[in-house]
Amino acid sequence: MNYWLLKSEAATYSIDTLKKEKKTAWSGVRNYAARNFLMNMKKGDLVLFYHSNANAGVYGIAKVASEPYPDPSQFDQKSHYFEPRATGEKPVWYCPDIAFVEKLKNPVSREEMKLDPKLAGMLVLSHPRLSVQPVSEKHFRYIRETLAA
Repeated sequence: MNYWLLKSEAATYSIDTLKKEKKTAWSGVRNYAARNFLMNMKKGDLVLFYHSNANAGVYGIAKVASEPYPDPSQFDQKSHYFEPRATGEKPVWYCPDIAFVEKLKNPVSREEMKLDPKLAGMLVLSHPRLSVQPVSEKHFRYIRETLAA
């Protein structure tokens, strides 16, 4: 199993929205490094759901609910995420489905994470703009079982 961190602005798509919808396609990612991470996700992997911008931090846990597949938004000419280079035979962008697991009782703020030496090396602290990134099992468990408990 692998562990990941997915970022979304709370006003755009929050952990509460995922809880209500139960599952969503994690589409619209348009960064090659993030896309490559998405393509490495496997069904059953666990995810730290991170709200960016105001009150940034980890707010919940999700799981990867499908293998990555071609992001349908790249084929929609009316979509903000339309990709003119993409074809059915040669898609450019991929997305997995993500399912709700739990909302954290105690969200873990970015500031709290930055100050905690046990979280040294987390990509979100050194590459805050990357919307999809791997997380070590050690960091995942520490956030979920210690900081958010």
